[in-house]
Amino acid sequence: MALPAGPASRPLAAASASLAPRLMIVTDHTELARSLEHHISIVWSDAECRVHAPLISGRLHSAFTAVGYDAVLLDGRSEGGRGEQWLENFLYRPGFPPVIYLAPGDDPALAARVVERGAVDCVVRERIDHRRLANSLRDAVQRRRQELALWRTSAQAQQLSRFGPVNILGHRFIRELAIGGTSMVYLAESERAGDLVVLKVLRDAPETGDQHMQFSRFLQEYELISKIRHPNVVRIYDLGISDDHAYIAMEYFQRGDLRGRIAKRMEPSQAVQYLSQLAAALQVVHEVGVLHRDLKPGNIMERADGSLAIIDFGLAKHTEVDIEMTGTGEIFGTPYYMSPEQGHGQSLDERSDLYSLGVIFYEMLTGKKPFLAPTPMGVIYLHGNAPRPQLSAELSAYQPLLSKLIAIEPSERFASARELVAATANLEAMAE
Repeated sequence: MALPAGPASRPLAAASASLAPRLMIVTDHTELARSLEHHISIVWSDAECRVHAPLISGRLHSAFTAVGYDAVLLDGRSEGGRGEQWLENFLYRPGFPPVIYLAPGDDPALAARVVERGAVDCVVRERIDHRRLANSLRDAVQRRRQELALWRTSAQAQQLSRFGPVNILGHRFIRELAIGGTSMVYLAESERAGDLVVLKVLRDAPETGDQHMQFSRFLQEYELISKIRHPNVVRIYDLGISDDHAYIAMEYFQRGDLRGRIAKRMEPSQAVQYLSQLAAALQVVHEVGVLHRDLKPGNIMERADGSLAIIDFGLAKHTEVDIEMTGTGEIFGTPYYMSPEQGHGQSLDERSDLYSLGVIFYEMLTGKKPFLAPTPMGVIYLHGNAPRPQLSAELSAYQPLLSKLIAIEPSERFASARELVAATANLEAMAE
């Protein structure tokens, strides 16, 4: 039996037609996602589509309202047939875009039910009526843009774009994450990114010499990361200046950092897989001339699909532990993961980052840090002078790799991240 008739066709308003629509498709079925993308491309050749697969990427964050989207297409089979629950959840979120539901054609009661609950239309999933879908999409986009135009002029919209002393348009405040000496960090929803982001705002305007240096480091951090495109490197969405404050909008990781995974202990095969991901990321990072200089589990985040991403590049290390070394200058970083040469303020190359990665690898395998001391300087001393840690018998297969990563002398380590990538590939192949 056919589904109820869709909305009548109406021409798009001129204002709506001026910008390419942005649509979210929620489905666990790749074939349906591709079919919908094809139908959408016929309506708008320049439309942007984001596919969210619940069984891979999990549920959307409770604070996500899809403010950057014009409409959402929801497959009723999502998350093992929980489409109606997803619809209820979407409609509960304030200001959520119009939802078009995809359902089987032999269930008219379902079609009537989801429209009654608030979906703008219910389209047959198995044989999509292009004209009907196109009309529903056009109506949804026009309605959405009219609603957003009114909302952006409201006092509530102005209040939600306030981050401490700074007003940052295009971002919706969710909560404060941290306030440091030089920056403020917030969780926000970005219209441009179409997702939740971490919004890092420089605390003070660059008026004095020190503030100008902080400002320059802040911008440099963004410039370095923005050149990198890799699945294991944090995504940077936006850089701007508002009310004389610089800000960066970067990827948000709902699962948190690697410390949580280490605390739960992991299988050696998982540790090697993670090492491989991080080595591949460092290979790309180093090839564009960037040293991280502060690799540690707190700067390695986990995505919803289980992959890792390195964050907090470039410098802006004024927020980290600063230790003055007489006669050798200033050093930055976290002593537990510092290479011997970094701990003594010497010049660094990519082998220093590989050393830090080796310390992380040891911690992933054992759940412990290799060198502990009562003071930071004590830890630094051990990195440069103590015997290298030995793994237990059941982990002995990983000892050669570990020893080469955390050798005291840089010349005895892997010469490059590319070499490490090859070594981890061989180790993974042996484990299969």
